[in-house]
Amino acid sequence: MSLDLPLIVGGLVVGFVVGLTGMGGGALMTPMLIFVFRVDPLTAVSSDVVASLFMKPAGAIVHLRRRTVNLQLVLWLCIGSVPAAFSGALLIRYLPFGDGFDEMLKQILGVALLIASAGLVVRAVLGMLQRRTALGEGPAAPSSPDVVVRKVPTLVLGAVAGLMVGLTSVGAGSIIIVVLLLLYPALKASQLVGTDLVQAVPLVAAASLGHILYGDFELGLTTSLLVGAIPGAWFGAHVSSRAPGGIIRRALAILLLASGLKLLGASLGVVVAAAVGALVVGNLLWVVVRERIKRLPPRPAVPGTVPAPAPDREPAPEPDPEPDPDQKDTTTRS
Repeated sequence: MSLDLPLIVGGLVVGFVVGLTGMGGGALMTPMLIFVFRVDPLTAVSSDVVASLFMKPAGAIVHLRRRTVNLQLVLWLCIGSVPAAFSGALLIRYLPFGDGFDEMLKQILGVALLIASAGLVVRAVLGMLQRRTALGEGPAAPSSPDVVVRKVPTLVLGAVAGLMVGLTSVGAGSIIIVVLLLLYPALKASQLVGTDLVQAVPLVAAASLGHILYGDFELGLTTSLLVGAIPGAWFGAHVSSRAPGGIIRRALAILLLASGLKLLGASLGVVVAAAVGALVVGNLLWVVVRERIKRLPPRPAVPGTVPAPAPDREPAPEPDPEPDPDQKDTTTRS
């Protein structure tokens, strides 16, 4: 079994984006395999899912060590996502194969990518407004705020994302991380990424088992991807656990838009025009939201937090006490 250098480089880039943003694995790797490396869609989905099984833990370990993971959310997401992911992989076995199936799978992938792109835009705007910053998020801090887990919505979210991963390898990170932001606005961006990466490990494990048994998994293709993807995810997770990633997410949204349109059969001119239009409109939207942020009142203090201390100032010198007349007379007489 020989390694393919272009596949290694592609895996490195995708792995870094996954570690940095918690999303984009299937959304980037599957279209890359289909369009760049001319892999048939079913093989691309199966190989991508199995590769994610080894790529996701590389980033998840970093976030667990940095304590940017909410384990309660991970538990309830997995209760819904694990059986749904295996069911999605099993469902592929009963879908019609051939050119018609490949075309249908491309359509499903294209719609999933467009949904993911829209979700990223919504998340960026909400993050900017919530955190009162132009980039949507500040540097990560190792903390785990107490949140009341909404069990039923979280379980349903995991089931929907798991089914999408089992069928298309796309959608888990994009859907979960956006909906978690809406359900649990108290979580920092780093904790959203960390929680998503950790819950994705059992989800992808279930989907991988289904694709190994019933899909079209190729060992050589997946191995080449993993040689680049694992160190890429590790490095990207180190960056995301400490630094903001808002700009990367906006660039990823444009890339997902272009890939989704291409999968849906749009011409190259339409894809380029849509990407350029999204870049222009996105920057205009960013300016509008940034100006609105300037007019917003300061964020209220979070209960249980200590306000930042005031800047150190040099204490004003105390005035000299006035001399006691009696003391002065006594001194003079002596």
